[in-house]
Amino acid sequence: MILQKIQSILKSELNPTIDDPGKYRLASVLVVIYGNEPIIVMTEKPKHMKFHAGEISFPGGKLDSVDSDLLDTALRETNEEIGLAISREQVIGQLEPVVTLNSGFLILPFVSVVEKIPELSPNREVEKIFHMPLDSLLNTMANDPDPSHNRIQEMFTFEYENKTVWGASARILKQLHDSLKS
Repeated sequence: MILQKIQSILKSELNPTIDDPGKYRLASVLVVIYGNEPIIVMTEKPKHMKFHAGEISFPGGKLDSVDSDLLDTALRETNEEIGLAISREQVIGQLEPVVTLNSGFLILPFVSVVEKIPELSPNREVEKIFHMPLDSLLNTMANDPDPSHNRIQEMFTFEYENKTVWGASARILKQLHDSLKS
């Protein structure tokens, strides 16, 4: 699948606010897709983190008082975590919000599709940066057989280099899967 096709499929209106998050704290992530054979950028959190230690996730984080909206949060956190500066104009759309089961976040995912990215540099919140072939990753989707996870949303897993992507990140990938594989 080529970048232009991905961009046309994932393009959507941006609404970077959530008026009533209910009991959840607000956060956002940036899904970055780049390259001729599309690559998706994900990170591995360090084991010492308070939330989501050791998990594979997208760059992003919680809404901060310096952020004007959740898109600002995603862009700021992506720049801080992996040294990637993406402008608001490079964000082509957003996906449906997802919730975390354990940490109580409502996460709004934004999507950026760019031709290339510079070399990335992780900060202390990132153990490792992954450049995953998008198509191959999406083809690894499996339903999580653990019924205890189904309290909030259906659970899925994806595999990359013996790492399992699960939870909110997998639900974001599931949205990409459903959009791009239909």
